[in-house]
Amino acid sequence: VTAARGVLLCPITMGLLLQSLFLLLLLLLGSCLRPAAAFPKGCYSSEEEGLKTFRCSNAQLTEVPRDIPNDTNKLYLDSNQIPFLPRDAFQDLPLLLELDLSHNAIARIESGAFQGLAEHLHSLDLSSNRLVSVSKDAFSNLKAKVNLSNNPWLCDCRLQELIRAVELAVDSSAGIVCDSSTQEEHVGKAFLQIIADTDFCNVYKKTTDIAMLVTMFGWFAMVISYLVYYVRQNQEDARRHLEYLKSLPSKQRRSEESSTISTVV
Repeated sequence: VTAARGVLLCPITMGLLLQSLFLLLLLLLGSCLRPAAAFPKGCYSSEEEGLKTFRCSNAQLTEVPRDIPNDTNKLYLDSNQIPFLPRDAFQDLPLLLELDLSHNAIARIESGAFQGLAEHLHSLDLSSNRLVSVSKDAFSNLKAKVNLSNNPWLCDCRLQELIRAVELAVDSSAGIVCDSSTQEEHVGKAFLQIIADTDFCNVYKKTTDIAMLVTMFGWFAMVISYLVYYVRQNQEDARRHLEYLKSLPSKQRRSEESSTISTVV
């Protein structure tokens, strides 16, 4: 009987052992696959020409995705609905060489958005977005060639400073066109052609200086007007007082005059 029980228990024990090993294998596979499962729908990683690539093109993204593999060399986030780039949006991608953000809805780039990419990034595509005005500080220390074409730019001193702070991608400069401008005659024209003859920052400085001079002249005119009014008012009061003294009888007038003189003394 004991031997029979041992024979029956042996398959049961083996079955439980195999079941435990199978569950352990599933857990291990699950932990390995977890990073891929965390990718947004429509995103995938691959290897192109020996470079690790992460593609999220046409993935209906509304923000820069998280959990991008930190060994990514090429990142494609083009053709989505990303509205702005927050600070440190790409800080965990130290090996990134190319970044494509074209054909999005980016209207604002916070200072420090590309922080951490200065050393390796050599290509940044921001074409076909909704950029109107961006501070040059957003691209601080960035050495990448930048494509800023096909955006509704406001042509002013700020854009001029930005253009001079970055290195433009080849053949992209003609696409930087004034959608609006501080000077109406520049609308619809290529910005780089305009700044060849016009210094927006110098015009802005002159306008500021003129405004300051007008303000100072206004204050000066107010002070002069007040002084003139004050002097005339005192003269009028003195004239009235003299007329009042003249209208008094002689004796009383002399008394008033003496009182006035003693008061003055």
